[in-house]
Amino acid sequence: MSFNELGLSESIVRAVIAQGYTTPTPIQARAIPEAVAGRDVLGCAQTGTGKTCAFALPILHRLSENKPTHGQLSNRGGRGRSPRALVLCPTRELATQIYDSFKDYSKNLKLRHTVVFGGVPQGRQVRALREGIDVLVATPGRLLDLINQGHIDMSQIEVLVLDEADRMLDMGFIVDIRKVVDMIPTNHQTLFFSATVSREIRRLADSILNNPVTIETAPESTTADSIAQRVYMVMQENKPELLGRILESGNVDRALVFTRTKHGAEKLSKILSREGVNAEAIHGNKTQNARTRTMQRFKSGSTHVLVATDVASRGIDVDNISHVFNFDMPVDPETHVHRIGRTARAGASGIAISFCDRGEMGVLRAIERRTRNILEVGEDFEDLTYTAPAQSQRGPATHYTKRKPNFHERPRSSGNRGRSNDRNAEPRSDRPARSDRPSFSDRPSFSDRSRRPDSAAPSDRFANDSTRTEFPKSGKPGTGVKTTDKPVTGQPKATNPKSTKPKTKKPFDAKSGAKFGAKAESKGHGGKPAGKSNAKPSANRVKSNPAAATRVGGGGAGHRKGPSPAKKSASR
Repeated sequence: MSFNELGLSESIVRAVIAQGYTTPTPIQARAIPEAVAGRDVLGCAQTGTGKTCAFALPILHRLSENKPTHGQLSNRGGRGRSPRALVLCPTRELATQIYDSFKDYSKNLKLRHTVVFGGVPQGRQVRALREGIDVLVATPGRLLDLINQGHIDMSQIEVLVLDEADRMLDMGFIVDIRKVVDMIPTNHQTLFFSATVSREIRRLADSILNNPVTIETAPESTTADSIAQRVYMVMQENKPELLGRILESGNVDRALVFTRTKHGAEKLSKILSREGVNAEAIHGNKTQNARTRTMQRFKSGSTHVLVATDVASRGIDVDNISHVFNFDMPVDPETHVHRIGRTARAGASGIAISFCDRGEMGVLRAIERRTRNILEVGEDFEDLTYTAPAQSQRGPATHYTKRKPNFHERPRSSGNRGRSNDRNAEPRSDRPARSDRPSFSDRPSFSDRSRRPDSAAPSDRFANDSTRTEFPKSGKPGTGVKTTDKPVTGQPKATNPKSTKPKTKKPFDAKSGAKFGAKAESKGHGGKPAGKSNAKPSANRVKSNPAAATRVGGGGAGHRKGPSPAKKSASR
C-alpha cells in the first residue's frame, strides 16, 4: 500500500514522498482513511511508528479541501482568521516537533501554522496569531493564558488532536484539557493518539470521543522488535564508570541517556565531559532557548551524548540514535516504553541498555511483566557488575500505576491468617471439624458469664490460667493493686501528684523590674494617697495569687508606705 491509496490529495502525497516516506506504517494505513472520512479515532501504537503523520495528513487534507467560511475571515482579505485545527501536547519539545511536521507536509498548500508554549516571551506568538492561522499546536498552559487574554478564538475549531494524552494526565493537565474541550464547538472531530492507554485515558476518551474507531496495531505498552534490550546489574556508585566504558568502546554513534532528576542529569553530563565525552544536558531547569540550542546541536551531530530527564522522552525525534541508556530506572513501565522508543525510529534498529541497582529490582520486574519481555543480562564488565538473581528470585514487581490489585495480590485480612489459598487443601488436624464445634445455643449467655472474679466462680476456660488478674474484694475495680500467683517486682512507688505546700509568689514584677505598690509614692504636690497605685496587676496574677492583690490594694507585706501626715503638713 502507498500513500496514494489513502485518499489524500496529490499535493500532500508529493510533500510526504519528498520527506523520504513511500510506504505508510500500520497505524497510518488504518487511521488515515478513518480520519479522512470524518470519524473520531482512538489510536494506540508503539513509539516511532509515525503517529504524528497519522493525524497531520488527514487534518491538512480536510483544511485544504474545505475553504474558510465567511465567519472565519477578517476584514483583511483572509488574514487574521481563527484556527480551525488544534493539537494539544504535553511538552515544548514535542510541540516543536509536531509544528515542524506540519510545515514539511504542507509545503504545497496555502495553509498557515504556529506553535505556542510556555517558557518564552509571548510577543512573537501573539503576532503570529493576529496574522491568522489554520493549525495551532500548543501546550495546555500557554494556550489557556492566551485564550484568557483574548488572543485566540476557539469558536471555529473543526478538529481537535490529543497527542500523548497519558503524559498530559501525569503532568496534571486533565482539568485544562476539559476546559479546552468545553470551549470548542460540539460538532468537531477528535483524534486521540498515544503509545500507552491506561484506564484513566480510556475514561477521558469515552467522555470526549463520539462513536470512535479504536485502532491498536500492537499490544499496549509493548516495545518494537527492532530494539535490542539489555540490562546490567550494577550498583549506583559504579554506574558512571560503566557508562563511560561503554561509550569508549567505539560502537556508540549517537546516544541518549535518561536520568531520574534534573540535578542528576547536570551532574552526569559534567562527569562525562571531564572524561572527554562530548555530552550536554537538557532538563526543565534550563531556559527554552538553551534547550532549543542544545537540541539543535544534538540533531546536527556536534553533540554525541545527550543527558535528559523524562521531560524529553516524549519530544525527541532525532534520526540515527543508536543507543538509549536508562542510567536510572524509570518510575513506571510506560516511561520505559517512551524512553527506549527514541531509538529505532522510522523502521531503523537500535539498542537500549538499562542500569539496574539492587534497590531497582522491583521496577525491572514490573517492566518485564508490562512489556512481556525478559531483558538480557549483560555479562561483560564483571569488575563493576554483580551477579544477577535468578528470574524466580527477582522479587515481586513494583506497580506504580494506580490500579486495583488482583485477587491474589490483595492483602489478607486477620481472619484469613494461616489459611491456605488452595480450596481443595485438607483441613487442619489441630482444629475440630465444623460439625463438632458447639453451637451458639450451647454456649453460655452473656448474663451467665462471670464479669468479676469475686462475684462468682470462674469459668472452666480460666481454670488453668495462672496469670489471671484478680482484684481485691473491697473497693472498686481498678483501684487496688493487681496480684498474680508470682511475686511482681519493679512496681513503681506511689507518688502524690499534688503537693499540699502552697506556692508563694514574690512581690516583684519580673517585666517591669519594680515592686508592687512602688508607684504609690507622692511626687511633689500631686501625690496620691497610699494604696492607690497606678500599677494595675494583671487579671491572671490576681486570679492565681490572691495574696498579691491584697498586698497591692491594702498595703500588705512588701507594700511601701506613703508619706506621713506630719511630712504632708510641713510641705504645705
